[in-house]
Amino acid sequence: MFMRPQVHFLDTAVASKELGVDIISLNGKWQLLNSNSSVSLGAEVPGCVHTALQRQGFISDPYYRFNDLAYRWISLDNWTYTTSFTVPTHVRGKGKAVLVFEGVDTVSTISLNGVTIGKTDNMFRRYDFEVTGLLKDKENILQVWIMSAVTYASQRNRAHTDYRVPPDCPPPVQKGECHVNFIRKAQSSFSWDWGPSFPTLGIWKEVRLEVFDTLRVLSYTTSPKYDSKHSSWNVEVELFFDVFVASKGLVYVSMPLLQSEAEFQLSLTPGQSKNSFILQINQSVSLWWPFGHGDQALYFLTIDVKLEGGETFNADRLVAFRTVELVQEPVPSSPGLSFYFRINGKPIFLKGSNWIPVHAFQDEVTTDMITILLRSAQKANMNALRVWGGGVYEQDIFYSLCDMYGIMIWQDFMFACALYPTEKDFIETVREEVTQQVRRLKSHPSVVIWSGNNENEAAIATDWFNIPVAERPLYVKDYVNLYVENIRDIVLQEDSTRPFLVSSPTNGVESEKEGWVAKDPYDPHYGDTHYYSYYNDCWDWTVFPRTRFASEYGFQSWPSFSTLSKISESSDWDFSSNFSAHRQHHADGNQQMLKQAELHYILPNSTDPVQRYRDTIYITQVMQAQCVKSQTEFYRRSRSDIVEGKGHTMGTLYWQLNDIWQGPSWSSVEFGGKWKMLHHWAADFYAPILSVGVEDKGDLLIYAVSDNHSEQHNVKAKVKLHSWSSFNAVCSLESNVTTIKAGGSTLVFQHPISALLTQCGNCTRRSCIPVFHLSSPDNQMISPHNHIFLSSPRHAEGLQKPNITFTVKDTEVVLNFFVTLHCSFPAVYVWLDVDDIPGHFDVNGFLMLSKKATVIFGAWRNTTAEEITANLHITSLRDVY
Repeated sequence: MFMRPQVHFLDTAVASKELGVDIISLNGKWQLLNSNSSVSLGAEVPGCVHTALQRQGFISDPYYRFNDLAYRWISLDNWTYTTSFTVPTHVRGKGKAVLVFEGVDTVSTISLNGVTIGKTDNMFRRYDFEVTGLLKDKENILQVWIMSAVTYASQRNRAHTDYRVPPDCPPPVQKGECHVNFIRKAQSSFSWDWGPSFPTLGIWKEVRLEVFDTLRVLSYTTSPKYDSKHSSWNVEVELFFDVFVASKGLVYVSMPLLQSEAEFQLSLTPGQSKNSFILQINQSVSLWWPFGHGDQALYFLTIDVKLEGGETFNADRLVAFRTVELVQEPVPSSPGLSFYFRINGKPIFLKGSNWIPVHAFQDEVTTDMITILLRSAQKANMNALRVWGGGVYEQDIFYSLCDMYGIMIWQDFMFACALYPTEKDFIETVREEVTQQVRRLKSHPSVVIWSGNNENEAAIATDWFNIPVAERPLYVKDYVNLYVENIRDIVLQEDSTRPFLVSSPTNGVESEKEGWVAKDPYDPHYGDTHYYSYYNDCWDWTVFPRTRFASEYGFQSWPSFSTLSKISESSDWDFSSNFSAHRQHHADGNQQMLKQAELHYILPNSTDPVQRYRDTIYITQVMQAQCVKSQTEFYRRSRSDIVEGKGHTMGTLYWQLNDIWQGPSWSSVEFGGKWKMLHHWAADFYAPILSVGVEDKGDLLIYAVSDNHSEQHNVKAKVKLHSWSSFNAVCSLESNVTTIKAGGSTLVFQHPISALLTQCGNCTRRSCIPVFHLSSPDNQMISPHNHIFLSSPRHAEGLQKPNITFTVKDTEVVLNFFVTLHCSFPAVYVWLDVDDIPGHFDVNGFLMLSKKATVIFGAWRNTTAEEITANLHITSLRDVY
C-alpha cells in the first residue's frame, strides 16, 4: 500500500512558518570537549560521545573484541557540547523564543550566552526552555554540559539514605555499571545479560529554536473510537498549544476518503492548553487488522488551523479503525481467568517475539535496520512484538511501519528488573516522560497495550533482592506509588482506547485484587508468564507451564561466524577463549548451551580448531531452534485445551527478536539482520495453519492448529516414516478427514508408536523418523512439513555423512537465486550460510530426505550466482562429528 510519510508537527520550517513560528535547526556540527579539555573534537547532533570519538578517529569500533572495557573511561568522564548560531533580526524581535531539546542523554546543564537556562535528567523526555530576551544580535553560544550517567546514578544512590533501592549492581558476568535504577535512561545501557555496558552521553535527538508572536503547536493526537450505541466511528483529535497571545480561529478536520469533515471554533488564552475535537465518521470504514487476519487499512486525516490574524497551521496523520480489549474472564472448567486480546471483536492469538534496542548507540540506528527487522518479523508470520521495558521507546518510524505491517505492539514503560526510588523529583520527571510518550504513540493502531514495567512485580513477590519480610510493605508501597498512582493514572487520563497492565509477568486483575503485587505472579491460571529453564530437557513438553499467555521464554545461541569475525581475531575463535567468555553476559551461558545440545546431539569434534568453532556455533543454533520450536508448538496446541484447570494459551512472544551487538543471546536475528536457524523455523511454527506432532503415553498425536476465524477446514494428516539410511519412505499413512476448529487446536491423528513401527517393517525409534503435514481432502498441502524425533539424533542409526554438493543459478526474478543441493544420504538440519551476503533462504535448517532439493536465496542487495557460490557453506548435523 502506498503511504505518504507521516507528517509530524513542526517537521519542516516551512509548515511552521505559516503559523508564524520561525524555526532554526541547531542540528549538525557542534564542538565536543571532555572535562579537562584533553580531548577536543567536532561532533554531530543528534549523536553521542562514543560515535563522535569513533568518527573522528579517537577510538576504533567500540564493539571490537574487549573495547567495551577499554573505553569505559568515556562514560566516566563529563563532556560539553558547544555550538554557535545567529538569529535574523526579524526573528529576534518576536514575542517568545523557546529552545527545544527532543532528547538529551541524560543529565545535563544547559546555558545560552553564559546564562543557565535549565537542566535535564531524563533521556526519554523532550525539554523546552524559554530563552526570550537572551538572544543576541550576532553570535549566540549554546552549551550543554553532560555529567557522567555512572557518577550521577552513584551519587543519587548515596543520597538515598533512608533505605536501599536494589539491585545495587549487575552480576559481575555482565561487566556493567551500578545503580542504573536511579537514572531515567535506557536501563540496558549499564549492561544486560545480552548486551554491553555503554552508558552513553550525548544529544541523541534534534535541537531547535522556535520563535513566535502568537502560539505554537506542541503536538497533536488522533484517537478513533467506536460508538457501539450508534454502531459508528468517530475520531477524537487533540491539539496541544503553547499560547503567547490570546487567539481565536477555526480548526478544520477532514478525512477525504471517508467524506467526513468538520469545522470547530478555537479560542485560546495564554499558557499551555489542550483542545479536543470530535470528527464524526459518516461512512462505513475498512478496519485495521493484525497481520494474517485481514488488511491494514490506513486513512489520511488532515488538520488545518486558521487564526483570525491570518496565521495557519496544517498537518496530517494516518488513522486506522480498530478496537482492542484484553479479556480476563472466567474460563469454563478452570479456576482463574482468561488472558487474551480481542481485536475488532475477534480473539487473536499473538505470535511474535520481544524487541530490544537495535544498537547501543541510538544515533547509529537507521530506518533500514528497523525495516529489515520488522520485515523479518512479518516474514516469520509474526503479528506482535513486545517493546521491552529496559531499552528505549522506539522512534516514530518503528511504529509507523508496524501500523503498515500489521504488527501489534505490547509497549512497556522503561522500567525493568529493579526497584525504583520515589522521591518527588523522580516521580515528577517520570510523570512528564509518560505523558509525552503516551501522546506521541497513542495515535498508532499497532500499539495495543501499555505495560508499566518488566518483571518488577515478580521481583518483589519472589524476593529477588533478599528484602526482609518486615520491610516488604515499604517496597510494595513504592511500587504502587510509581506504577499505579502515577503511571497508570496518567495513562488512563491520556488514553481510553487500549488496556493498561501494571507489569509483565502479572496475574492481571487478580494481582490488582491482591494489592497489585500477587503472591505468585507466575501463576499460569492468570495473566502472562515468563519462563526459562536451561537444564531441563527442552524436548520434554511436560515441563512447560500451560499458561494463558507466554510473553517470554527462550534459549541462547551464538551468532554466525561471519557476524563474529568482524569484531574478533583468529585467536578468539574457540569456545573456551577469553573472547568467548567475555562476550557471554549470562552466567554459565556457554556451558548451558552445550549441556542442552549434548542431551540430543554429539558435540562437534573436528581437529581443526576454527572448523570446530564454526560447528559449535551451528550446534548452538540447532539446539536453540529445536528448543523454541518445542515450546512454541506446545503453547499453540494448548490454545483449545484445559488440562488440570490450565490452558487456553493465547499468545507466544519468545525472547528475543533482535540483537544489540555481536554476541551470544536469545535472539533469532543476529546483529546486522542475518537470520539464525530459529528465525527460519519461526516462519513454520508461526504458520497460520500448523501441524504439531507430540508423543504422549506411547502414542503419536498430531494436532491441527488454525488461526482462521471462520473458515472451518476439512483436513487429513499425511504421515510418512523415513529411514535414516535410505531416501525411500518406509511407509505412508493418512488420517480420516477431520473438520478442524476455527481459531483452535484439533487432534487429527492418534496412533500407538510401537504399532506404527511394527507396521512399517524394519523401523525402530532410532532408525526412522515420522514426517507429516496437513492436506485438504483433495490432497492440497495446507500446512508446512513437520517431523518428530522418536529418539535423540545422537542415537540415530544409519545416519551417514550426506556429502552435499550444490549449484547456484539465476531465477527469472531479480535478486532471487536457485540453489540446488544433491546429497548421497538423508541429512538433518541442513544449514546454508552465505557469510556476509545479506538476504535469506526460503527454507533453511531443514530435513533433506531426497537426493535433490532446490531452495531459493532472496538477496537484499545486488549479487551474482558466482559470488553466492564462492561464499556458500553447507552444514548438516552429521558433518560436525
